[in-house]
Amino acid sequence: MDDLWLIGVAWRLDRLRWVPTDVLTKIVTSDGACMIPAESGPPDANDDREFAKLLCGGCPVQDECLELELRTAGVDTVGVWGAMTDDDRRALYPHRLRRGERIERGAR
Repeated sequence: MDDLWLIGVAWRLDRLRWVPTDVLTKIVTSDGACMIPAESGPPDANDDREFAKLLCGGCPVQDECLELELRTAGVDTVGVWGAMTDDDRRALYPHRLRRGERIERGAR
């Protein structure tokens, strides 16, 4: 996974930093594409990344979903959340933590 891409994702998620977890949960569970039962079942995919792309493609709340999972599960994340695999989110997690440290240091 490309570190520059992950850093960009971490900074993109920063806009959700102050959204309460219960609000994120409500947004994801009410507007998430995966919450609408698929008539054909889960998509066929060759690997987890393709599955995430197919499952979450076009979902309007991918960032909210990703932020929610990183916030609540951290490195213990599993499954597909926010159009990313668990391995990709584990690689993203340290960048997300560093993003927060930089903001807090800069605010002093």
